[in-house]
Amino acid sequence: MNNMIAYCGLSCSSCPIHQATLEQNLSAQQTMRISIARICSEQYGMKLQPHEVNDCDGCRTITDRIFSACRNCLIRKCAQDRKLESCAYCADYACEQLLKIFADDPGARTRLDKLSKSFMP
Repeated sequence: MNNMIAYCGLSCSSCPIHQATLEQNLSAQQTMRISIARICSEQYGMKLQPHEVNDCDGCRTITDRIFSACRNCLIRKCAQDRKLESCAYCADYACEQLLKIFADDPGARTRLDKLSKSFMP
């Protein structure tokens, strides 16, 4: 499975936090982090300062570089506890938590449905 697809089906490669991590120009990276902190505050009620928008290699990373909100994600914890590569492979797919994600990002469901259909237990 592509490591840039989160357990829940979100695309880490299109995530602004991951894109800021990859940005080489420090001025552009800082501008991105300011924007991310504002969006997190306005859309998600998270009170973040730009310096708190840390580097992230995606929620399925084996490194320690993961955004704080992703580190504490209940869906991520559940998938890891069940030793799943993706929620698409879960016996409880699609659970109530995933349905909330799908309501915000229908593409997440599309990605996981495709994986789920290709899964052969």
